[in-house]
Amino acid sequence: MNVVSSPTLLRLRPLALLTLSLTIGLAGCNFIPKKVQHPALRDDVPLAGLHVPTKAGWPDSDWWRVYNDPQLDNLIAMAMKQSPDLAQAHSRVQTAEQSVKVAAAQAGLNINGNAQITRQRMSDHGLFPPSLLGFNWYNQADLGIQAEYDFDWWGKKRESIEAALDQAHAAEAQRSAAALEIQNTVADTYFGWLADEARLRLALQSVALQQRLLQIAELRVKQGVDLPDTFQQARAQLAGTQQMVVTLQGSIELRKVVLAALVNVSPADLPELHPHALPKIEGALPDNARLDLIARRPDIAASRWQVEAALKQTDVARAEFFPDVSINAMAGLSSTNQGAPKFPGLSEGSSGDLGNLFEWGSRVFGITPAVHLPIFEGGRLKANYGASRAQLDAAIAQYDVTVRDAARDVATQAVTAQQIAARRTKQDTEVRANSMLVATAHARETRGTKDARESLGAELQLLQQRDQAISLHAQALSTDLALIKALGGGYRSDIDTVPQPAAPSSSSPTASTSNTPGAPAHERF
Repeated sequence: MNVVSSPTLLRLRPLALLTLSLTIGLAGCNFIPKKVQHPALRDDVPLAGLHVPTKAGWPDSDWWRVYNDPQLDNLIAMAMKQSPDLAQAHSRVQTAEQSVKVAAAQAGLNINGNAQITRQRMSDHGLFPPSLLGFNWYNQADLGIQAEYDFDWWGKKRESIEAALDQAHAAEAQRSAAALEIQNTVADTYFGWLADEARLRLALQSVALQQRLLQIAELRVKQGVDLPDTFQQARAQLAGTQQMVVTLQGSIELRKVVLAALVNVSPADLPELHPHALPKIEGALPDNARLDLIARRPDIAASRWQVEAALKQTDVARAEFFPDVSINAMAGLSSTNQGAPKFPGLSEGSSGDLGNLFEWGSRVFGITPAVHLPIFEGGRLKANYGASRAQLDAAIAQYDVTVRDAARDVATQAVTAQQIAARRTKQDTEVRANSMLVATAHARETRGTKDARESLGAELQLLQQRDQAISLHAQALSTDLALIKALGGGYRSDIDTVPQPAAPSSSSPTASTSNTPGAPAHERF
């Protein structure tokens, strides 16, 4: 039997200790929880059975241009450039991106440099008295580098980096959602202003007609043809219409103030707006909304990225149960010199002769492999892992809620748009009928068979019907905007960058919208 010599045993002892440590650590793997599999996330929205008009295609990334309104284009461009809400969302994206860099910087090889010079006097009453050593002062100089590398065998740092990256993707999707919210609010406020302007013109025409009716009623009362109540009724109707004029004027000014706040300027600096007719609406639900809405909604994309990040955090918490293995290495120069200082002009207590620091004999180097084992931590690892599992469950539940709310939002707006379209059809019929009544009333007035009161009343009735038509048109526009927002407003995620579950999904979210030429800068990551 061969006997290993004592020097050989001494050389093998560190390796044996390292192997023993790894064995003890891996022996505890029976207590390590199993790796969490990717959850089965829903890849469609519950829209089956919804009977509404459909069309091919989804909203474009610059969906507001379909209304062909340069004033609206300018307002949205200003909001995207100057909105503090969008700047706040952008700052969250930058914070998440920096978190990715921090997580990446903590992994891999770390190298640090060190240089120091120490001049110290020893106590006369210390453990080693100067009378024994022969000197009171000594100089210590060190110059070197130190390297440390952690072996990420269990993927803890890798999963931390990927979790931080998923959070950055979620922040980017949230920024797209914030941009869509701002764009939609600007368009809705602007179209509301156009509707108020159109209704104000009709109200002013109604005031003029009612003033003529009031004059006729006053003459008829003076001549004794009608009772005084007729005059009072005309006055009350005129006052009601004048009140409507004041209300619309206030609403117009208020909407301008809101627009100024949305584009982050004072009301005086708001671009001059010129009233014109409301745009036409050709909205409908995409025929593949049930399957593709998952990839079209930025809030769903953000929720799905949150699930991915939470899943990575469970892997990080699980990796804490395994031993950490690292290696440290150092190399440099070190020199200790005793005695009085030898540099001319230096008093006692300053640095002395360190010339031998750069001699060959001053070199130092070493290497230290290390294993850190979680032996007893009072249940901290299990509690941390349990918290990560709870966060994952919460993220999955939030994703399900987001998908459900998205389906409800789309269905509500689609059905509302269909109902308003039907009401507008009936309203148009009513307007045409009242237009014919106005024409026949004017004909009778011209022939002298009726006085002006009938034609004036018919005109007032027609103005009221036109006012209702404008109100319905404004509601239809607001619903169309809400439907565009519910459909994601041109957001499009790319499934290729998301880790896929065991059963591949066709609509996992990614960091941003498609990087197509001309896509808005706030939607490219």
